[in-house]
Amino acid sequence: MNTITTNVHFVIDFDSTFTQVEALDILGEIALTGHPQKVERLQKIKEVTDLGMAGELSLRESLEARIRLLDARREHLDELVIRLKKLISRSVSRNKHFFEQYADRTYIVSNGFKEFIVPVVTGLGIKAEHVFANDFVFDASGNITDFNRQNVLSSNGGKVKQIEQLRLEGEIHMIGDGYTDYEVKKAGVAKKFYAFTENIERDQVKAYADHIAPSFDEILFDNKMSGALSYPKNRIKMLLLENVHPNALAKLKADGFSVESYPAGLDEDELVEKIKGIHVLGIRSKTQVTAKVLQAADKLMAIGAFCIGTNQIDLEAALAKGVAVFNAPFSNTRSVVELAIAEIIMLMRGIPDKSADMHRGKWSKTASNSFEIRGKKLGIIGYGNIGSQLSVLAENLGMQVHYYDIEERLALGNATKCESLEELLQLADVVTLHIDGRPENTGFFTKEHFDLMKNGVIFLNLARGPVVDVPALKAAIQSGKIRGTGVDVFPEEPKSNNDPFESELIGLPNTILTPHIGGSTLEAQENIADFVPNKIMDYINTGNTALSVNFPNITLPKLNNAHRLIHIHSNKPGVLAKINKVLAEHDANIDGQYLKTNETVGYVITDINKAYDKDLITALKKIEHTIKFRVLY
Repeated sequence: MNTITTNVHFVIDFDSTFTQVEALDILGEIALTGHPQKVERLQKIKEVTDLGMAGELSLRESLEARIRLLDARREHLDELVIRLKKLISRSVSRNKHFFEQYADRTYIVSNGFKEFIVPVVTGLGIKAEHVFANDFVFDASGNITDFNRQNVLSSNGGKVKQIEQLRLEGEIHMIGDGYTDYEVKKAGVAKKFYAFTENIERDQVKAYADHIAPSFDEILFDNKMSGALSYPKNRIKMLLLENVHPNALAKLKADGFSVESYPAGLDEDELVEKIKGIHVLGIRSKTQVTAKVLQAADKLMAIGAFCIGTNQIDLEAALAKGVAVFNAPFSNTRSVVELAIAEIIMLMRGIPDKSADMHRGKWSKTASNSFEIRGKKLGIIGYGNIGSQLSVLAENLGMQVHYYDIEERLALGNATKCESLEELLQLADVVTLHIDGRPENTGFFTKEHFDLMKNGVIFLNLARGPVVDVPALKAAIQSGKIRGTGVDVFPEEPKSNNDPFESELIGLPNTILTPHIGGSTLEAQENIADFVPNKIMDYINTGNTALSVNFPNITLPKLNNAHRLIHIHSNKPGVLAKINKVLAEHDANIDGQYLKTNETVGYVITDINKAYDKDLITALKKIEHTIKFRVLY
């Protein structure tokens, strides 16, 4: 980005633009503390404000109504200023450098009041003499009784008249969220009107805008000016599928990203079309991100799997495209473990059949084939995060735990490691699967494995649908080899709750079928909605790849007064040397450099002094084997 080259003056509204809120609303909260009609008055103040901002109520009528409702005093303004300083719009606050650099060309013109505006905006470098706003009238006791009716900004069309009186030479760009801000452009005083929507969106105002600005970064970007960010976050498009928890949506939006949420999964062809122009994709377990999808992903930077598994994503294809993948490996383990414990107890007691009998009006009270889990042998196949936690809880309930894993895993508590899967199957009263969905695990559990199990065993699959031979499982249930089954995952699952579910296991005795809800508790989904967005935001905002499941993992220091060059390339000999050669040729002053590679890609991060030849960026992008390149300010 370059510094401004034309004589542009930026005129900025205060309420809901420079700050996140309407100041008189906050003043009302302060002044009406303890007032018997506080709630009613605050609601009325908000209604009057909204009508005025939408152009449905004259400015003077709006001011008169709010002053009457406030019951405010001079001493309330000190508290108001303290609060407003904490409520400066995020994108405004992070661009303090802009306001300091262009103080001569930046103005605040507001229908608010100088008494609280000046102490707030001057803290970011705006000159007090560049603030034009209304002023309060106080009585001898310090009560706010009126506003200065001689002030041009107290009248309808006041912003237009005030800006005309400034006689600014050059272009005027008006930035605001209300109809009175648009009036400046409508009157021909401003060259351009930006509808600022970071805090509030008013459709009536957006309809008149030359440019809709979800952040101040967008305004600087549109003017080809350097800002706090190298690229406005609102231009980074995120697509969340499969009804990802709303907290994730809110968190990403609060950080400034443009987010679209979709309640269901998409099939391959649908996703191929939808993925175009998307920078970040968020999915759960149903959506398959194939090589074909990734080939169509022209702007994709990252994928967030809002679940534990990532087998639904072609990780190698994503890596080859320079797309980092993040998941939530620990966030829902407790939820899956609790479901496993619950199903083991229910199946050992034969509850599914007894419950079905009761619903048919049949009283089937008997202790036959009903057992405690205490003292029974639990065989856990896959001793990772879920399997090991299940081990601890099951042992606390009195079960004897045995486990098998192809990797070396430390036994927890009194659990016993089995040297082979066959050993585990021959001794366990309950067998539960907790393996991942990697391709080589497809069809992992076969008829031969069911044959090795004890007669009357309990069997659970809360892992992945394709890992079990379903017809063989059905046959084992029908033969009595398995007398109780819990299945939460299936080879083919509906894309949404509106699609039908089909399975050979429907209607089998003492069988619990659940719709892939092992991790679907409010607590788990809230944890995931916190963890995954944090990893995505950290990657987009800083370049950190810690805990990525496919990318070289690297944790970077905070970026201080420098530009960060992020270079992703195929892992070929000599690329790092070429990068450093380009940096040297352009006299880049390197503050720090970080490198991590795996078999497929190299990930080089270089922090350089802000003063550098802009042709450097073009040269770095042209280096052979470059996959992706971006700059962070």
